[in-house]
Amino acid sequence: MFLTYFKITSLAMAQIFFLGGLGYIFVKKNILSHQGLDALSRLVIQVIFPALIFTQLLQNFSFSLYPDWWIFPLTSLIITIAGLILGWLLLKLLKLKTHKLQFLSLVGFQNSGYLPLAIVAAMFTGSDAGNMFIYIILFLLGFDLIAWSCGIYMLTYEKHAKFRLRSIFSPPVIANLATLTLIALGLNKFIPYVVYKPVEMIGNCTLPLAMFIVGGNIALVQLKNIDKKAVFLLLLGKLIILPIAGIAIVLKLGLPYLLGLLVIMQLAMPSATSLSVIIRHYKKEDALISQGVFFSHIFSLLTIPLFLSLYLSMAVLK
Repeated sequence: MFLTYFKITSLAMAQIFFLGGLGYIFVKKNILSHQGLDALSRLVIQVIFPALIFTQLLQNFSFSLYPDWWIFPLTSLIITIAGLILGWLLLKLLKLKTHKLQFLSLVGFQNSGYLPLAIVAAMFTGSDAGNMFIYIILFLLGFDLIAWSCGIYMLTYEKHAKFRLRSIFSPPVIANLATLTLIALGLNKFIPYVVYKPVEMIGNCTLPLAMFIVGGNIALVQLKNIDKKAVFLLLLGKLIILPIAGIAIVLKLGLPYLLGLLVIMQLAMPSATSLSVIIRHYKKEDALISQGVFFSHIFSLLTIPLFLSLYLSMAVLK
């Protein structure tokens, strides 16, 4: 049973690796410039991904089908807090004198959207795929509120810096809240097909372009003066301890199969590539972020199939 699931998840990761590899090669060969990658990233974040959120929610979500929808953003908050607490504990072993917030960010914030969506698209079809897409999108409602506010604040922290509330309302968050509002008011029924269909076509470009961007961002990583101890503790905490603890807790609580899969998937994800984008955008010293993003993605090619297969096989047996 385990080997069967491992084969399925490994094939899914291989498809994702192929798409990310294209982005990596194109940037390394300068076929796609740094400026071009930044422009593509903005296009996906500001237009294409919100279009996917809009159409997936309209197509698959209703408050009657998902009365406990609030559980998913709450779960994202719990997972982020768990990651930050583990990062704080690992800092005690690491004894970093500087750049502590960078290490905490690497442990606390994962590749929570693009990579899980791509894995689901490669592994599932039919109602399971639709449900998992909705779960991830609702999960991102909470995650994005945290990552694009506290995450930016942590990475750009200065003693006299001011927290800006407007920073939490990124285009994906706005798309999520706006679409949920339309559904709650029943206005989604009045959206004409001539509008919905082209928006859906735009949204369908999200997953391949997103993995292309992830690969391109990894290609921009500058691996200089690698802090081996910091990287080791990051990989241990992010890719080993969190998913193992997650499997134990999910099975103990007896969570529904797909909800449990969402939790394990999120806990098994590598550090968010958006962290390196934020560092680059705000021109902050990149002491640990690039190293953490690079190595966590490389090692996750093995650990993601391992822990997803372990959970799937144990959940079925239970």
